[in-house]
Amino acid sequence: GALLALNKPPGLPVLGRSGDLSLDALLPALRQRLGLAAELHVVKAPAREYSGLVLLSSCYHTTKKLQQFFTNARCRGQYPATYRAITVGVPAEVEGEICTGLCWQQRGDRAMVRGCQWAGGTEDTPGSAEGSALQVVPVPAPGRRSLARKDVKSTRTRYQVLSAAGGCALLQLQPRTAFPEQLQVHLTLLLCPALGDHEHASQVGRVLGVPFFLSPETAPTRTQVLDEELLSRLGLSPRQLHHLPLHIHLQELVLP
Repeated sequence: GALLALNKPPGLPVLGRSGDLSLDALLPALRQRLGLAAELHVVKAPAREYSGLVLLSSCYHTTKKLQQFFTNARCRGQYPATYRAITVGVPAEVEGEICTGLCWQQRGDRAMVRGCQWAGGTEDTPGSAEGSALQVVPVPAPGRRSLARKDVKSTRTRYQVLSAAGGCALLQLQPRTAFPEQLQVHLTLLLCPALGDHEHASQVGRVLGVPFFLSPETAPTRTQVLDEELLSRLGLSPRQLHHLPLHIHLQELVLP
């Protein structure tokens, strides 16, 4: 009917400034190529750094109905979106749920950004903070006031280890909530950052091979560090590491 699904490569933003390459800027050409009479709307899409399913619609009412369905499903405790991730490290438990508060914070400063409101079907990509001094940080025990003021959002992700080999794992991730960079931060709290996460992986340190969590204030952002064995298996040199994309993929969406 009105629905169209695409497989987005990593690094392509959903929205962008005028003249920039983005999914939104490509929709008129896609509409013309497919010979569609109506405009295409983005119903659901993964964040810029993620790959995977993009759900489009040529019917405005269908778009709004589905976006409301995704929001309501999360409120009912359901998991309408399923992701896959490759992690550096294997979680101690084969399945579980990560629960933590998340907020935006100035790099090197404790000042939070208040009133973070993400709307629409692309809540995973709410307008990039790229190039700014903002970062998403965990708040392990947020207070009621900070949650009520929306300084902090309570977030949850269910995970399951599907397979593991060579110190890496393939995880299934089902977010119950939507917040920018939620999956990356949750994986660092598992002490298993996503492969290609150059934003948060530095928050997982190691002493004698044992991983531990470093606070964002003490772990500056840097290109992810991988051991020589993993680099060899990936066929990469240390100089090529910054080109390694984030290995988080939106694999499945449940529709009503």
